Amino acid sequence: MTESPDARSLLSASSQLNLMDVDAIDDKEFDIPQVDTPPTLESILNELEDEEQPFVLEDTCVLNTDNMDAHSCDTSSLASSDSGDPVHLKRKKRTVDMNPTVHGSVLRHSLLKGISAQIVSAADKVDAGLPTAITMSGVIAVGTSHGLALVFDNNQALRLCLGTKATGEEFGAVSALSINHDCSRLLCGFAKGQITMWDLANGKLLRTINDAHPPGTAILHVKFTNDPTLAVCNDSGGSVFELAFRRVMGMRSCDSQCLFSGSKGEVCSIEPLLAPPDFRDHPITHYSLLAMASLTKILVIGLKPSLKVWMTFPYIKSDPSSVPQLSWQFVPVQKMVNPILAFCKGDTVHFLLVKKEETGTIHVIKQRQLYLNCDIISLSWINSRTLVLVDSHEKLQVVDRPSQEILETLDLEQVQLVYNSRHFKSLATGGNVSQALALVGEKACYQSVSSYAGQIVYLGTKSAHIMALRNWRERIDCLLKQGHFVEALSLAWSFHEGTAKAVVGLCGDPVKRKGVVGDKMVEIFFQFAEHALKKCPEQGKIQVMEQHFHDVVPVLVDYCLLLQRVDLLFNQLYARLVENMVAKGVFLESLESYIVADRLGHLTTPIMRDLLAHYHGNGMMDSLERCIVHLDITSLDIQQVVQVCWENQLYDAMIYVFNSGMNDYITPMEKLFVVIGPPLREGRSLTDEEVVMGNKLLVYISCCLAGRAYPLGDIPEDLVVQVKNQVFEFLIRLHSADSSEEEEVFPCIRTLLHFDTREFLNVLAMTFEDFKNDKQALEYQQRIVDILLQVMVDNPDFTPSQVGGLFTFLARQLAKPDNTLFVNRKLFDQVLEFLCCPDDDSRHTERQQVLLELLQVGGVVQFNEERLLALAEKAKFYQICEFLYEKKHLYDRIIDCYLRDPLRKGEIFSYIHNLLSMPAYSPEEKQTVKDRVLQHTQELVTLDPRKSADLVVFHFTEHVQQIIFELQDDQLLFKFLSYLLEPREGHDSGTIQLLEHDLHELLLDLLSRFAPQQLLSFLKTSQHYRLEEAIQITEKYHHNEATAYLLEKKGDFQGAFEVLLETLKEKLSLLTAQSDRRVEGGDGRWDEKERDSESTLTRVKDSLNEIIALCHQSSQNLYQQQREVLWFPLLETMMASQKLVKGLNAKHTFEVLKELTMKVLNCMSSFISLPAIIQRILQDPVYGKGKLAEIQGLILGMLDTFNYEQTLLETTTNLLNHDLHWSLAQLQAAVTKGLHPRQDYCNICLQQYKRRQDSAEEIIVFSCGHLFHFQCLQQKDCGWGFASELQQRWSCYKCSSSKGGRGGPSTEPKRGRSTSLAQTHVTSVHHNAGAEADRKKVFVEATLDLQQEQSWDQLRCLYRGPSRLSILSDLSHSHSNEKTGLLITGQPGTENFQLKLSPPPLLEE
Repeated sequence: MTESPDARSLLSASSQLNLMDVDAIDDKEFDIPQVDTPPTLESILNELEDEEQPFVLEDTCVLNTDNMDAHSCDTSSLASSDSGDPVHLKRKKRTVDMNPTVHGSVLRHSLLKGISAQIVSAADKVDAGLPTAITMSGVIAVGTSHGLALVFDNNQALRLCLGTKATGEEFGAVSALSINHDCSRLLCGFAKGQITMWDLANGKLLRTINDAHPPGTAILHVKFTNDPTLAVCNDSGGSVFELAFRRVMGMRSCDSQCLFSGSKGEVCSIEPLLAPPDFRDHPITHYSLLAMASLTKILVIGLKPSLKVWMTFPYIKSDPSSVPQLSWQFVPVQKMVNPILAFCKGDTVHFLLVKKEETGTIHVIKQRQLYLNCDIISLSWINSRTLVLVDSHEKLQVVDRPSQEILETLDLEQVQLVYNSRHFKSLATGGNVSQALALVGEKACYQSVSSYAGQIVYLGTKSAHIMALRNWRERIDCLLKQGHFVEALSLAWSFHEGTAKAVVGLCGDPVKRKGVVGDKMVEIFFQFAEHALKKCPEQGKIQVMEQHFHDVVPVLVDYCLLLQRVDLLFNQLYARLVENMVAKGVFLESLESYIVADRLGHLTTPIMRDLLAHYHGNGMMDSLERCIVHLDITSLDIQQVVQVCWENQLYDAMIYVFNSGMNDYITPMEKLFVVIGPPLREGRSLTDEEVVMGNKLLVYISCCLAGRAYPLGDIPEDLVVQVKNQVFEFLIRLHSADSSEEEEVFPCIRTLLHFDTREFLNVLAMTFEDFKNDKQALEYQQRIVDILLQVMVDNPDFTPSQVGGLFTFLARQLAKPDNTLFVNRKLFDQVLEFLCCPDDDSRHTERQQVLLELLQVGGVVQFNEERLLALAEKAKFYQICEFLYEKKHLYDRIIDCYLRDPLRKGEIFSYIHNLLSMPAYSPEEKQTVKDRVLQHTQELVTLDPRKSADLVVFHFTEHVQQIIFELQDDQLLFKFLSYLLEPREGHDSGTIQLLEHDLHELLLDLLSRFAPQQLLSFLKTSQHYRLEEAIQITEKYHHNEATAYLLEKKGDFQGAFEVLLETLKEKLSLLTAQSDRRVEGGDGRWDEKERDSESTLTRVKDSLNEIIALCHQSSQNLYQQQREVLWFPLLETMMASQKLVKGLNAKHTFEVLKELTMKVLNCMSSFISLPAIIQRILQDPVYGKGKLAEIQGLILGMLDTFNYEQTLLETTTNLLNHDLHWSLAQLQAAVTKGLHPRQDYCNICLQQYKRRQDSAEEIIVFSCGHLFHFQCLQQKDCGWGFASELQQRWSCYKCSSSKGGRGGPSTEPKRGRSTSLAQTHVTSVHHNAGAEADRKKVFVEATLDLQQEQSWDQLRCLYRGPSRLSILSDLSHSHSNEKTGLLITGQPGTENFQLKLSPPPLLEE
């Protein structure tokens, strides 16, 4: 084959072209670390760069299920993390996160320098144009805007330049490329619609296809299928065609068949299912599946054996400009490998699992969706678990599909991605595409991205870039180059455990995998340690250096222990860190947490020595003790450790060393006794440290006797009995080893009893529980009990509580069924005497409690009850008496016990109630208790009246009169009755109801005497008194307000009014008298008189408010004349007092009274006409004989009220008129609104509305836009309502029936839009000769039907909130026309809501 001139010039130009210029890279953006020493030029030239390495199309996506790592199939979702995040270094003590979040750099991004240089050279030298499309298989092909296709091999060398500029001028730009699976054929689609096929072996043009699809549309996609004779293409008209290649008698041809027409919705992406070489025989490949993405849905069709649609899937709502994406991948699911289709439009990626059933059908299963917060413009699989996406901001994201985690994000802005917008708009053929497809084309870059064999190539305007997953070593090395050692170790550990994502290069065998990764981690340990020592600040604060190593050393320790490489940690790493003292200290301190957690049990001798020295030197004794008790005893230098423990009081560690190292359980006990023994013998109080030692000793003894090691673990089984016997022997020693002459016998037991008797006895009790058929142990048990009795009985050093505790302990032991202890009976009698007959009255409660515990144990401890009862009564042990009376069933005597016991008096009520309520007690026993309670009534009521009343209500209802008779004190009786008659929920008080009237009236009498302020509230809440008797009681004690309330309740409003008016007059006369005294008294004691006057004024106001409220409530049920009898005396009283005060020159009092008088007038005006009020005022002797000026204030006030009412009425009228006008205007606008028909034909007969030129036909247009002939609607029976033609009601035939069928009145209300707001009859009159044929006269007639009224109601509801008309209408319904006028605010008893419309009172200057 001879090369074309264009190709020759292109090759010669490429040999002279230097590397393309690349923009400067921002170090911070790519997180490139600072370099200490810049590399030399020679080193750079000698180093082979990543970009210069030839790209190898490794088939990493071919799955071998045998080698697949089973552990990586089910990983938990982990948070994503930037590989270079410095925040990770800010923790003080670092521990390994067992759920690593570090992924490092997952993707290797390489510039294809050779291909990029050829693209630029071709554009400059031979005018090939800018790159427009790229595809990758065994080779890479790049299409240009001038119709050329450049083919490169895997060394980036240009192999072929297909096409000429002449064909480019004829066909336009290359808009789509496709290479078949064996890299023998290349299909090129062009912007003007042609398709060419080339032989890649020799660069020969095999076919030029001009008629595969409609002319005038660009090729958007052309794709080979698995069958080399079958391809598919997609044009800018949105149609999809099948291309079948034939070769008959040496003649090549191509048959085209339309698979999907763009008129049904434009397809903008197609993707045939191409099987990798290992899956060419997969049963699903026989169907030759093709996925198509239109603007509204996804389709999966089978091209073989015959064309069939297997699945359609509509999109969820998305942005119209979003680009649909499709991508196939074979994925192992449940031990089967099947293809999964990933597709998206917008921000949600859907996954469909496609599998062939045994029946031969294709089954599609929807998988979990992936939600991303971006608009996706490119979607590719890079392996069976990982997707690579590009969003509309040209950000590339690597996503792990099983966990839906974003592993890495890269910026592709420097790539300058090529977009296919020109071809989607079909600019080369005149731009004849739909607006929807053109909008999608703005972000379409289908031809700029191609994936093959685990690599993805991206086409830029001047360059080509390739992306591939880094292998696991490379990912770790990337982090190490940046100095991120902690993240590198975290990533390596995730590889070790099989939890990492997008792993490349690791075998599936867990053992081999862990071995390989473990070796790599060991390398990192040494690098990390060297780096830390090198980077340690040589000068500065010690805290800075410590912080530096705190970020390093714990990480090394943690991962060494995780890898179980303790030898590495203690030998090589520690030897390296020892060089720096700070690092050494941090290392030793970091071991504590692992030792305490039992992750590190054995230390080498040098490290143990250094650990002791460091902790001891820094005063970290608590930490040292915690470490020692968790370490293996063989790693300890016993002599050194014991010495340190003694010197620093590390008793736990000392006990552990003696126990574990020397099997010596007694020496630690002796040492602890030496600490706490002397102060106890001398009677000194113990310090906090000594108390801790004593408690430690008790716990240690308890552990030894129970077979447990102290402080943790268990004693070896062969030593348990021996240790127990040693401890008993130690406890029962007659004298200690280094005893003095004055030492008392049994010092150990004596010391423990003095330290904490109760706890020591508890330890013995727990130990005695374990003694079963052990003769030796039973002998020790009896011996210890004898010693306890010998030491404690008749010993004044022990308190009654301690002695009682001993005998309670003994009693419990004796009560056991298998007891073998022997205790002298007389000792218990001595204890009884000791507790009941002390020399003094000290510790009374304590002695009683001890004796009670002893009695409750029971068993063999049997006392003479008569003697015990006598002793208990003498000692005032009432709880003991109760215990004994309970056994004898003398419950009435227990009542006396409670009453005589000052500490438990208050509990008597609950005792009585419980006893009388429980069915376990006989009626006779209950009766004796009742009788005893009745004898002590006075005492019980005095103790607590409320609880006494509760008892009476529940248990003594029939004795109420007797109880009341016995209560002599009226004050006590008042309290008792108050609680007794309180309303109770859910309890029927029985007999009390028979006496209720008498009791309530008695309580009313007592209330009048002792609590008159509660009288009124009692009368209002209680309903059980008789009115006449109650009135007599209140009148007897002159409680006028209560009397008035009762008279009003009785219906005697006049009587109630007179009582209240009398009260008001008394208070007014008192006010007048005070004002008189103030005028006469001059300045003396002015403040006191002022205060008296103010309090009297307040009482006058309260009294007036009550009487106004009474008049107000009464007037609503009275006639005009009866109202005047109430209101006018009140007005006269106020005016008379005002006249009196005016003459006394008490200005403030006068003003207040004047204000109160105006208030009475305002309230009167609600019920009495204004002329009647004025007439009465003028007739009044107070005002009638005076001048007009004296009543000027009253008259002006009434005129002001009139003006206020008039203004209110005018404002209300204006508001109502405004509402009405707005409503009518809206209705008129709705009724007269013009209608625009959607079509010019009738929707029933489908003929033009002017069917004949010579006839006049009525046309009916509805608000929905549908148009009908009058006769057609009549035939379909769509009318309803009145029969007359003018008033006929119509409903739209098309809208009122779900499928165009007959619609009746029943469906009409639900379809308000179907019927016109104004039924408009349009009559078209066509004239004959001399008239214009198309001229129409329109007659419009508006009527309002039921549906229009509903529409009007909906329109009115649009007005926010209730209308002012509705508010006032609701208010007007709340009272009758008779009660018009001014109203005051309702009192609490008022049921109707009323407005307070009176104006503020007018005050004269």
